[in-house]
Amino acid sequence: MVIFKDHLRAIRKERKHTQKEAAAAAGVTERNYQDWEYGKTKPTFDTLIALADYFDVSLDYLVGRSDNPTISRQSNERIERNESHQ
Repeated sequence: MVIFKDHLRAIRKERKHTQKEAAAAAGVTERNYQDWEYGKTKPTFDTLIALADYFDVSLDYLVGRSDNPTISRQSNERIERNESHQ
């Protein structure tokens, strides 16, 4: 099972970002970011959202609940329908 630290490192390398760049995008120190990639600590929910936005991936992918880095079309349509009913 792929876990958060593995997806975080893989997506960062795939997108050719440094740990320093990713840390800045998340609003943390490079050391804090490194701790996430090594599995020593985990970010807050708000920071997870910032990371998902920065890397342009879904939260499910980032935390290891999906192997697909993008939100599915069906999920996106369901979200849009729910938002239009509010």
